[in-house]
Amino acid sequence: MTNTRKTSTKITSVFLIVAMLLGMMCIAGTVSAGAAANDRVKLHSATPYFVKYGMTTYEAYIETKDNANNQKVYVHYNYMDGQPWQDREATYFTTLSDGTKLWKVQFTSFNARYCIKYVADGVTYWDNNNGNDYFAGNAIGSAPVISERMMYQYPYMGYTVKALLQNYAYHKNVFVRYTTDGWNTYSDYSMFYSNSNGNGTETWTATLPIGREDFGSKDFHYAICYQVNGQEYWANNFGEDYNGSYHIYQ
Repeated sequence: MTNTRKTSTKITSVFLIVAMLLGMMCIAGTVSAGAAANDRVKLHSATPYFVKYGMTTYEAYIETKDNANNQKVYVHYNYMDGQPWQDREATYFTTLSDGTKLWKVQFTSFNARYCIKYVADGVTYWDNNNGNDYFAGNAIGSAPVISERMMYQYPYMGYTVKALLQNYAYHKNVFVRYTTDGWNTYSDYSMFYSNSNGNGTETWTATLPIGREDFGSKDFHYAICYQVNGQEYWANNFGEDYNGSYHIYQ
């Protein structure tokens, strides 16, 4: 009886080891499939647009790289802790020079935990920030650099611009190009490193030497240039430029 029990125990152990190996193979396959799906859809950027009573409305842009005939893009988000997650459908915004489609959506949340859902020809793909989801605040996914939204600025002199950028390399140059006369003339103003963020991105800032009569004018526009590794990236509000109305509303 003792030998039979030992044999049975060994057989059971072998089956457990095989099952664990098969499980690991299945998990590895799932991760690989998820990575491939992310090539089709990615959060470009998101910024807070409106805040009131602890609730925030976010404006998000989403990239898709797909030739599917039937495409639907959503923000899948948590409105409030303890509440079911919801879908908010994005609308087509524009097509970038490399053929990437850009979609735009606004969604309101107390929690601001969200991910991106993409349905192409009946198949669903996700961008959930590598399993971490996206959270509140200014966020960049695939965008190299964006202009952060801030509260409305009241000072009589000086207009502050903040850039949120991917840290592609230690050596970099970041500046603001702005005009106060509708691009008849323009000036370049250097930005300076402010801080590193928990997700590896960096924040750079500059305070433009202009008065309220300038940044409150319809002729005030600006864009941000990020130079790194011999490449140049522009954040220019998708060709529309930023202006004094680009702030968080209340």
